[in-house]
Amino acid sequence: MTRAPSGGTEAPPGRTARRAGWDGRCQAAGHRSRRGGLSAGGDEVSTSDSDDAGLRSFLADPAHLTLDLRTATARCVKALGLRHAVVYLVDLQQRHLVPQTAVAPSVPVDGSPAGWAYRTQSLRVEESGTGGGITAWFPLLDGAERLGVLALCETALTASSLTRGRALASLLAMVITSKRLYEDSFVRRTRTERMTLPAEMLRALLPPRTIGNGNVVSTAVLEPAYEIGGDAFDHALTETTLHVAVLDAMGHDLASGLTTTVSLAACRNARRTGADLPELVRSVDEALSSWLPDKFCTSVIAQLDLVTGVLRWANCGHPAPILIRDQRLVIDAMERDADPPMGMPSLLSPHARRTHEISLEPGDRVLMYTDGVVEARTREAKLLGLERFADYVIRATAGGELAPESLRRLIHSILAMQEGRLRDDATLLMFEWRPPS
Repeated sequence: MTRAPSGGTEAPPGRTARRAGWDGRCQAAGHRSRRGGLSAGGDEVSTSDSDDAGLRSFLADPAHLTLDLRTATARCVKALGLRHAVVYLVDLQQRHLVPQTAVAPSVPVDGSPAGWAYRTQSLRVEESGTGGGITAWFPLLDGAERLGVLALCETALTASSLTRGRALASLLAMVITSKRLYEDSFVRRTRTERMTLPAEMLRALLPPRTIGNGNVVSTAVLEPAYEIGGDAFDHALTETTLHVAVLDAMGHDLASGLTTTVSLAACRNARRTGADLPELVRSVDEALSSWLPDKFCTSVIAQLDLVTGVLRWANCGHPAPILIRDQRLVIDAMERDADPPMGMPSLLSPHARRTHEISLEPGDRVLMYTDGVVEARTREAKLLGLERFADYVIRATAGGELAPESLRRLIHSILAMQEGRLRDDATLLMFEWRPPS
């Protein structure tokens, strides 16, 4: 388990703090545990629930739908009988947590209690540095997507206030998800650089970084975050299937972005009409041939059956995906001869597209990537190559971390090796099949 920085208490990754563990950790941090609850000084406090009429009244009033995030947060805090809360959202590269509802400094994702809550998707508690009291950090989650954290500042924490804090985090995550689609303030506050036009066009079409349900989680990252030209990813869920795709268009300019945009749109259009994998790939071929006949796009497009674990994929001139099983690389598990890239080249080929199939085991992780990853160079000016890349993958996933955190650390390791500058776009998408026992 990840070691917590001093001065805080933690809950296991992926879980909320249960009462027994909560008592033990608070005692270790110098707090006394009482049946009635906890305070900053160890005094017993009441955990009796107050009336929730204020929150019900707030939610029943249609006017709350048009409130800005700062006002909505303040009113929810008051309605729940809490003291103070601040919303932090993660920046585009997942390095900083940026305050949205108060004037405060940004907090690093690595090496801070707030970052620990974000990385592990778990509650983290610490004593306030000034003025006494306790700060509880709750992850802000939109399904499987990590949005940021909520800081709840209280004089004392009780079972009731923790429950209310979780409810507030869930409510605000839904508010943020609905508003950030049309409020540019969210985008401005979570960008640290000016974005190029091709990158702006592609990012407007991308799905959330992470999606998932009880059977699977899929997560992706792109770099350089503010300058991507032709790379993109897509993932989506139905009741029975995970659909994933990684695309890499020829070139690194606005025309490349347009090629990827058409490919993404054609892929989604076919998928949403119930097209099977071969028909879906053919739809992209025909769209590119009709609208951009002099352009092409490499891709791996895959469909995972969430019940059986059967993975079907088509490789259109793209690097083969990597299979990780029991924290080890399964050599050549998904290595197949690639078909021509999507677009006109495929229509000129005398051979039909091929669909490949493999059966996954519970816990398997599949990593798809673009060639900008393996073409990155080490500090010794050597190509990263598939062997070194595979080693990075294994080390990043060997600690039992959640898939989104493994991928975040992996792309940051590659960037650090490149001193923050990549020679080409680099896209990573990883999904993990984890059916119920």
